[in-house]
Amino acid sequence: MIEILSNSEILAGMITPAVFVTASASLIFSTANRLGRIFDRVNLLKIETEKILEGKQQFAEIKMKYLGKQLTIQRRRAILIQRSMAFLYTATSLFIISSLSIALTIAFARGYLWIPTLFSLLGGIFLFLASAFLLYESRYNLSFIMGQIEITEYIKENIPARDL
Repeated sequence: MIEILSNSEILAGMITPAVFVTASASLIFSTANRLGRIFDRVNLLKIETEKILEGKQQFAEIKMKYLGKQLTIQRRRAILIQRSMAFLYTATSLFIISSLSIALTIAFARGYLWIPTLFSLLGGIFLFLASAFLLYESRYNLSFIMGQIEITEYIKENIPARDL
């Protein structure tokens, strides 16, 4: 048994999926930060809405339309980020399973070496899907930014010169 486990091929094979786990972890970290930014933006939109409802804001009608659009964008972004996170965690799990199955198949069942490859391929597919969702989400982020620019330009253009 000790002789089987001392095979350096096992350790070498387990390292490759570990690199993928690291890549997934990096994406998880940055995606979690994106989710935090969405929360911050939604909170600011909520505060802005409360000010409008209290009558403390100019251009109430146009701002309420703007806030509605922006909240819709943030909702879509949050859903996409959540799906990305689910795919990233699934990919990470598959890469870990791949690493463990490499050790087990090399040590005990060489005829089943296709199993770790299958887990790695599935992990790669989930990593790709997460990346695709993040790419799609970034388009919504651009929509949010463009909305910010549009409302700022509208306000700037509609404030009388004496108020500036």
